Amino acid sequence: MSKKKTAVVVCPGRGSYNRTELGYLKQIAGNSVWLSQFDAVREQLGLTTVSTLDQAAVFNSREHLKADNAAALIYSCGLADFAAIDRDQYDIVAITGNSMGWYTALGCAGVWQGDSQMQLVSGMAQLTAEAAGAQFIYPLVNANWQPDAEKQAAVAEQLWQHQGALFMSIVYGGYAVLAGTQQAVQQAMQALSPVDERFPLLLPGHAAFHSPLMQPAADQAQSRFPETLFHKPQLPLIDGRGQIWPAGLTQAAALKAYTLGDQVCQTYHFSKAIEVAVKEFAPDHLILLGPGASLGGAVAQSLIAINWHNWQSKEDFSLAQQAASPFMLSMGMPEQRSLLSC
Repeated sequence: MSKKKTAVVVCPGRGSYNRTELGYLKQIAGNSVWLSQFDAVREQLGLTTVSTLDQAAVFNSREHLKADNAAALIYSCGLADFAAIDRDQYDIVAITGNSMGWYTALGCAGVWQGDSQMQLVSGMAQLTAEAAGAQFIYPLVNANWQPDAEKQAAVAEQLWQHQGALFMSIVYGGYAVLAGTQQAVQQAMQALSPVDERFPLLLPGHAAFHSPLMQPAADQAQSRFPETLFHKPQLPLIDGRGQIWPAGLTQAAALKAYTLGDQVCQTYHFSKAIEVAVKEFAPDHLILLGPGASLGGAVAQSLIAINWHNWQSKEDFSLAQQAASPFMLSMGMPEQRSLLSC
């Protein structure tokens, strides 16, 4: 029997379930018992069930991108993808995620369990969506995914101009995700030079995630959700600071305090999490969960930034991905999913 390959699993954040992902959960999870349980929880909360959303005849942006609906779909798809990874082939050595992907990582690692998972996911989505502000994304690299000093300086200038009102929300590979008050976000977007007729890009339905403006939501979450909903992780976790939470050794109180506190109100260093994942665990592969495959670019850019495998550009990474056994594998891409699933 061939030796297992080691892998770190990476979970996507809010916005990864889009029009092209409609029906994804039905295809990969079918009539799973846990999905029925999630649907029952959603019904009790007076919310549209996950199955109903996923199996809708058409994608409705207002409905599917609504915070608590999108979060429930993304979390459920992530759990289903994680369960489908062939453990006879892949030894999962750690789990991390981007932004809301931290919640999915908690579920995959067994920190969140049973019906309370969907209560937490839906509840946190509602609390954070009701918070103030907005969020937008802007590139810090050129077309070949190499650092662009002018773009970096322009973003730094806006953060300085709007101190206390605009914040670095997510360090996301070659992109800066900025969050702040509606006024600061609007002014910063107007000041930044357009890139590729797409950026700066306002993220619809997003509040000022991972910024001090989320403190009221964090305070409510700390009061609403008890420590008993958090369990010791069954696999190592890498959080939004790049800190490792060892399997079996982590205290529930500390996990709750971070997840419902700093993780909500402080910058999420996704790029640092990826750096720690590859340097500390040296996996044979990174496995990106669905829905979708939106994480790929940011993960690749994070690897290029640290010269992983001597990759210095988009071209280097693309050539490496064309190898017989690419380093990064995505469950959201059918041709790669076949290499990963049972």
